[in-house]
Amino acid sequence: MITKPIRSVLIANRGEIALRIARTCRELGIRTVAVCSSADLDSAVARYADETAHIGPPAAKRSYLYLPSLIETALRHGVDAIHPGYGFLSEDPDFARICAENGIVFVGPPPAVMEELGDKARTRVAMREAGLPVLPGSDGAVPTQADAVAIAAGIGYPVVLKAAAGGGGRGIQVVHTAAELPESYRRTVALARQIFGNGDVYLERFLPAARHVEVQLLADGHGTAVSLGERDCSLQRRHQKLVEEAPSPGLSDELRADLGRYAVAGAKAIGYVGAGTMEFLVDPDGRATFMEINGRIQVEHPVTEMLTGLDLIAEQLRVAGGERLGYEQDDVRPRGAAIECRINAEDPDRGFAPTPGRLTELRQPGGPGVRIDSGFVQGDTVSPHYDSLIAKLIVWAPTREQAIARADRALAEYVVEGPGVRTTIPLLRRLITDPDFAAARHTTRFVDGLLTADRGEQAA
Repeated sequence: MITKPIRSVLIANRGEIALRIARTCRELGIRTVAVCSSADLDSAVARYADETAHIGPPAAKRSYLYLPSLIETALRHGVDAIHPGYGFLSEDPDFARICAENGIVFVGPPPAVMEELGDKARTRVAMREAGLPVLPGSDGAVPTQADAVAIAAGIGYPVVLKAAAGGGGRGIQVVHTAAELPESYRRTVALARQIFGNGDVYLERFLPAARHVEVQLLADGHGTAVSLGERDCSLQRRHQKLVEEAPSPGLSDELRADLGRYAVAGAKAIGYVGAGTMEFLVDPDGRATFMEINGRIQVEHPVTEMLTGLDLIAEQLRVAGGERLGYEQDDVRPRGAAIECRINAEDPDRGFAPTPGRLTELRQPGGPGVRIDSGFVQGDTVSPHYDSLIAKLIVWAPTREQAIARADRALAEYVVEGPGVRTTIPLLRRLITDPDFAAARHTTRFVDGLLTADRGEQAA
């Protein structure tokens, strides 16, 4: 692997992750170029970066997702690398390939690896061959409705249909009976084709009650891969995460070690390079099965940073520049407990409908062990054109019980107000103080169950 020191970076993203990348680059002495749509020209990262480039109108497909503009801007500003953050083009192999063709380092896995990971059905097969446990299901994509019926009959209901090119919790359909399968198959294929431009779907057994546990990994281009520990992401609504924590509560030491070994083995099997996340489902009996790999930095990466002391953005940049990690698995020693709460401009009482608007008052908490990652200051406007994330509140404490108390205290201090703006803060406080969360009895169905019960009480 050829080493190319990175001295300048174009940040191909917006919001809190763009500012997060810019801050690390400043500490490393790396020049930054922030690209901004017309809606973001006065954003926090636009004010912070060394240079700012206007790349188009608010619509993402004409700005942050428009490859010609991004590449032309990178070449005009003479950057060494492009950091895509998460979302947008972070897992687009075509973008990574075009960067390479233009002599620009893409901060992420190699294009061929990204292409492999883009087909989740194929990745599932590759992980099984690498020795990871997988749920019973199809060997790759299911080509016809008749095949889906036959496979489901063989493994038993409930099953779940997933878009092979899916991501972000989209393109997923749970099927409880054989009578539902034909229509569910047609609907999932159509949705996958509409959203991802690829109608391939795969099928696997559905776990009604499971924990979502993911392992943060780092791999360099010289054959070293390490696990940085696991995170629990089970508090979700419609497959979208609300709260993440590390370490994952309720796991045996043996399972915790197994998950780390699985992540490293899977990464090495596909030649992974960079920061990535290996995701698993853990059933009530403590059995783990592989779910998917996310080939990018995750929204919840600060949780792992709080436990390990590592700056994962800095590690990404080092690895992308061809450096070795410089440490082995035994050198990684996470300590304490950390929790991240995603504060979104959404109204949980209206199905999490976005509530964009101007933030007339924004007071953020502080104190020991509290970190805020945000792309907003008071007076900024949450745009209707993009994701509704306002901030991530991350706390650290020596124990999980102390971390929960600290997170609740910090959420109570948080003030976010503006005309029409609602946030997830009240729901987050309710979730992390729930006795089932405290006792680690929560699963991926916990939030939906709680909200369904609320609607039942209101109807009564």
